[in-house]
Amino acid sequence: MRSAVTRALGATALGVTALVLPLAAAVPAVAADADQGFTIQDPRITESSGLAASRAHPGIYWTHNDQDAPLIYGVDSRTGETVATLTMKGVGTPRDMEAISVGPDGDIYVGDIGDNLDGSWNHVWIYRFPEPKELRDQTVRATQYDVKYADGPRNAEALMVHPKTGRVYVASKKENGAGLYAGPERLDPTRTNVFHRIGDVPWVTDGAFSPDGTRLVLRGYLMAKEYAWEGGRLADDGTSVGAPFQGQAESVTYTPDGSAFLFGAEGKDSRVVRVERASGPSSSSSPSSAKPTGAAPGGTPESPAAPADGETGKGSATVGFLVLAGAAVLVVGLKRVFRKS
Repeated sequence: MRSAVTRALGATALGVTALVLPLAAAVPAVAADADQGFTIQDPRITESSGLAASRAHPGIYWTHNDQDAPLIYGVDSRTGETVATLTMKGVGTPRDMEAISVGPDGDIYVGDIGDNLDGSWNHVWIYRFPEPKELRDQTVRATQYDVKYADGPRNAEALMVHPKTGRVYVASKKENGAGLYAGPERLDPTRTNVFHRIGDVPWVTDGAFSPDGTRLVLRGYLMAKEYAWEGGRLADDGTSVGAPFQGQAESVTYTPDGSAFLFGAEGKDSRVVRVERASGPSSSSSPSSAKPTGAAPGGTPESPAAPADGETGKGSATVGFLVLAGAAVLVVGLKRVFRKS
């Protein structure tokens, strides 16, 4: 009987291994240090004014300078190094690029929406192009959209594309009476796109939707708030988020799993700081306060943080399921052997 059991165990173990290993290997893996805080290493990036997590390339974040060059940089969050420089073609000379977002269609949207003369331009622009499949220096052809506000010109620095509907929103920058504006259901390059005010917000320098589209974070120089989002509107008065102090605080985005925020700022060798969401990545969680991971006084992380549960949970759960399935196969095999004995 021992011989039969031994043979059965060996055969079953081999079968389980053959089943589990290929499937486990198929689980997408992201380096543990991706989507953590990082320092932008590129000396060309001195006025990082927007930040958006790539949909096509895990661990990559798109940013740009607050200037008139049509350049977009892809930065690897594992190293802080630029891995792609995109030159937009087919658009006019940008005036004041202030924000960037990635839509559900996989396109990158760039907001040339700044107006340092506080609303003197009768229109601003939004640029849009497909996110490149390869990370390398290249020229991309972009579509340019003319934008006006229904209640007149204004300065703005936050542009957000909803990850489910694809609708574009802009938040204006004004000490008193800033507003949240919704664009048309679809942007049209052949006409002026009018944005209408749908809510009041505080002084805003950037914003981003959560990956599931149920929350919106808006930041300013000294604060950040996260709002519930329902039916194309702000659904509450927002909850304060523990944004780090960064001086010229200019950007914010969610990590791809929605478990944390990344806050950025202008300046040479600027630091992007990860702040955990206290309630985690679940879309059913209500907005809550968050805290910087590994942050020293002044908001500068001292060391990379451990991966959040949301970053490794999917792969771990899948592998765990496969192991349990393999164990079940093993038990069935043993039962058959003992019945034969």
